[in-house]
Amino acid sequence: MRAGPRVLVFPAWRDNPYLNLLGLNPQTAGYAFLRTTSFHGLLERLDELRDGDVAHIHWTTPILQNADTEEEASRRLAEFSAALEHVRGRGVSIVWTLHNRLPHETRYRELEVELYRVLERAADTIHVMAPATAEVVADVVRLSPEKVRVIPHPSYTGIYDTGFSRAAARDSFQLGADDYGVLFLGQIRPYKGVDALAAAAGIAQRPDKRLALMLAGAVKDVPLEAFLDSLPSGVRTVSHFGFVPDGDLDRWFTAADVAVLPYRAILNSGSLHLAATFRVPVVLPDEAHLREQFGALPWVAFFDTERPVESIAEMLGDPGLFAGVTGEDFDRFNAEITPWKVSRRYRELLDELTRDSRPLTR
Repeated sequence: MRAGPRVLVFPAWRDNPYLNLLGLNPQTAGYAFLRTTSFHGLLERLDELRDGDVAHIHWTTPILQNADTEEEASRRLAEFSAALEHVRGRGVSIVWTLHNRLPHETRYRELEVELYRVLERAADTIHVMAPATAEVVADVVRLSPEKVRVIPHPSYTGIYDTGFSRAAARDSFQLGADDYGVLFLGQIRPYKGVDALAAAAGIAQRPDKRLALMLAGAVKDVPLEAFLDSLPSGVRTVSHFGFVPDGDLDRWFTAADVAVLPYRAILNSGSLHLAATFRVPVVLPDEAHLREQFGALPWVAFFDTERPVESIAEMLGDPGLFAGVTGEDFDRFNAEITPWKVSRRYRELLDELTRDSRPLTR
């Protein structure tokens, strides 16, 4: 098998499970992946690409938002725009995966909006995971319909260990039969709304169970002491305010009864797919695009974004919220988006873009 075209992935964080899953099928088919994580590394790698290669841009934060000044960010935008024009002139295809409406921490908003528009114009394909993405981002950038390609977020089936029994997992947190584990797992940042979840847990009244708030993830952009002071005193809290290794995800999810994602801003969420892998029901914000995508799933419920604290509290206090949900409900969802199926669809996209330069084997 000879090497196929090269695919430059940016930013290619090696510990990012989504990127690793997406590249499974193309790499076995002979595509050579180039990786970089810095803006200057991106410019250098783009300069290496030739006719038939692909540049795939994912999260845009490292391009402008890491600049020290607005002047530097503006200069970076001009350099990046010119680099895209040059590689297109050499026959390089450009893919842009639109992960977020805008980066969650945006220092230079106007420049970031212009960056989105530069990418929209330059991209041969705009990869989205949510079918309603174009409508959600319409006030930021207009996506050309002919460029948009929907490839869903993969499940994590077969990726993470699921060997923990529920009894052992709950015992490790000292959760009893009368405890109702409410999980948030991931970095704790202001836009994720964990403060609303904590406040909801503090006022929720459940007739049959005691709420146990399970928080796992590093606290960012807020002093840890200030965040700890915001937690309700009358609710038991099980916490780990640091990085949760892959090998420990199983224990947290298997012990939980529900995962709550109280985000204030969300386009896509790998956390939902992670919860589904461990068969844990999910509470999401009632955004139109999320309801369109996940509203038919019996293990997903939606809280009122106009009154998040009260709405989440009402849901946590409802013993019948996910009554009747079975393991098969999760399995059907996961079966449609296995890592290999989604990765194969990505490889098919690369095949279309590279045409005569594609690998010889599949």
